[in-house]
Amino acid sequence: REALGVSERPVFAHLPMLVNERRQKLSKRRDDVAVGVYQERGYLAEAMVNYLALLGWGPPDEVEIRPVQEIVELFRLEDVNHAPAFFDVAKLTHVNGVYLRALAPSEFIGAAGRFLEHGPWAPGDFDFEDFERMAPLVQERVATLAEAPAMVDFLFVDQPTIDPSSWDKAMKAPAAEVLDATVVAYDQVEWTSAELLAALRGVGEELGLPLRKAQAPVRVAITGRSVGPPLFESLEVLGRERSLIRLRAARARL
Repeated sequence: REALGVSERPVFAHLPMLVNERRQKLSKRRDDVAVGVYQERGYLAEAMVNYLALLGWGPPDEVEIRPVQEIVELFRLEDVNHAPAFFDVAKLTHVNGVYLRALAPSEFIGAAGRFLEHGPWAPGDFDFEDFERMAPLVQERVATLAEAPAMVDFLFVDQPTIDPSSWDKAMKAPAAEVLDATVVAYDQVEWTSAELLAALRGVGEELGLPLRKAQAPVRVAITGRSVGPPLFESLEVLGRERSLIRLRAARARL
């Protein structure tokens, strides 16, 4: 630079070394260090930038999740720690979930689109309008976009794939009585989430069960799993005919 007549000397600085959960230096042979890997797993670029900025540095007000422009304005080199920084995938995932929940519904639907192109359903069975109806509920429950297909796959298949552990836990007595009574109640009820909830609560009261106990076998019969988006909104989107088919099929297995 001096030979070129540039008088201003550059300032060089080293950020802390990044380590994995074993406190070993991150290695491209051993660890996932390529940004593209996280993109394919459904992490937003904005969330990744926010998280990377926190490795070895923290804002003075301790508000870690914030727009990148605010991070730029707050950053001071003298505040960078000397100790190695832990690349914590769990924390990155948490940050990503916050960013996902902050998206407008249309933005979330658009971002999730490419992860829904090759779900566990037959080509042509994906219904975009059904996903639009479920999207706000999915958005509140996923931490990465790649989790979205598993939250809605039950809507686009003839019968859900049953998780064995969920089945074993939910289908204990009096699951048969719950399913029998639910089929009767749901055959005539107005098909809205509020009425479906009220009907199943009534089934539980008749059998001396709290709602959470009554809905467990119904959820597994409908979605194949014990966790997922809210049951009654899921039932509303799935529809009466398909829901009753699944309830009867589950009852026949007992």
